[in-house]
Amino acid sequence: MSTVGVPPVAANLAGCAEPPVETRVLHERGQREVFCGLAGIVWLHRKIQDAFFLVVGSRTCAHLLQSAAGVMIFAEPRFATAILQDRDLAGLADCNEELDRVVSELLARRSDIGTLFLVGSCPSEVIKLDLETAAERLSALHDGRVRILAYTGSGIETTFTQGEDTCLTALAAEMPVLPTGQRSLLVLGSLPDVVEDQFARLFAELGIAPVHFLPPRRASDLPPVGEGTLLLAAQPFVGDTVAALQERGAKLIKSVYPFGIEGTRAWLGAAAHAWGIGAEHVAAVIAAPVARAERGLARYREQLAGKRITFLPDSQLEIPLGRFLARECGMQLVEVGVPYLDRRLLSDELALLPSGLRLSEGQDLELQLDRLRDDRPDLTVCGLGLANPLEAEGLSTKWSIELVFTPVHGFDQAPDLAELFARPLNRRQRLAL
Repeated sequence: MSTVGVPPVAANLAGCAEPPVETRVLHERGQREVFCGLAGIVWLHRKIQDAFFLVVGSRTCAHLLQSAAGVMIFAEPRFATAILQDRDLAGLADCNEELDRVVSELLARRSDIGTLFLVGSCPSEVIKLDLETAAERLSALHDGRVRILAYTGSGIETTFTQGEDTCLTALAAEMPVLPTGQRSLLVLGSLPDVVEDQFARLFAELGIAPVHFLPPRRASDLPPVGEGTLLLAAQPFVGDTVAALQERGAKLIKSVYPFGIEGTRAWLGAAAHAWGIGAEHVAAVIAAPVARAERGLARYREQLAGKRITFLPDSQLEIPLGRFLARECGMQLVEVGVPYLDRRLLSDELALLPSGLRLSEGQDLELQLDRLRDDRPDLTVCGLGLANPLEAEGLSTKWSIELVFTPVHGFDQAPDLAELFARPLNRRQRLAL
């Protein structure tokens, strides 16, 4: 894997290929409790403003999207579900003919669609419906009118954030070529617009330009990629997209992720170092936002310090968030569970975890719940399906999906990120009184 070096400004955060020797990884395979990749549509359809997501799935898929997005039935969202009926699943109907009809009706109704994503689901994969071939066929049929791409949002052996990874991988194949001799910085992973704007301003003040973001706010504005592209991941769940962009010549900048003051400083410093910008200039540019973040974070450190926390595997954000809470908020990590451990993208984060931590990959739900009941941490970060039962057992919980929907990256969001973990602890304390 091609990478560029770690900057001097982040020398104390330099990573390694393996976690500390004291940190043993517990590999588990069993019953899982996670959302499927279709959940990514909830934030992707808001981010990519000229795209439409057509899920080829069941009524359950439709109910998941409608409830997760909070969209009323008379609204005009930029996603829908082409529901597979019993005749489709039994092979009594030609699914491709039905899909062609649905797409034609959709495009006739919605002239604003610039890119149409055909999103696979568990049912469409079970019946072996080839959506990639369908996308090619429909692209030819509607040539010049709309770009049609396909990706999978299936919940079979995945976690819900991987839906974004498969979507961005599909977009990566469509990106234009960066001309030879030019260079650019490409920030990978969807960010709320307010966070993206903050980072764009900081990169401009650092003297890094041009800077592109993937996904872009409009799919028609895909950034170029090539030998001069420096790739900076903003999310730890975009491994397939990283590999696809590296195949096109991009070079990955290794870094931790921009959660908290320490992570954001190192993340920006890594980009600046790769661009040839000195540590002194970086320190001057980030001085004001660092000071603001320190003031805001101070009050939450008092509330979180010494509290014990367990992460059940769900979002892939568990390791960088654990690093932030341990190193910047003084929390004690009891167990950090991840759906899968991508060492390519998490090596620097692994090196910063406290020694002796119980780190688990995969999930065997019953075994993890047994450990959780024995540990009795002050706070458990878990999926929606587990939160209420655990609360009924007297355990305070935080919904992990909220950490994906909420702006939490960067300096200005560091206090907000800490507050998300302090809030359930404060609620429990008030209830106890």
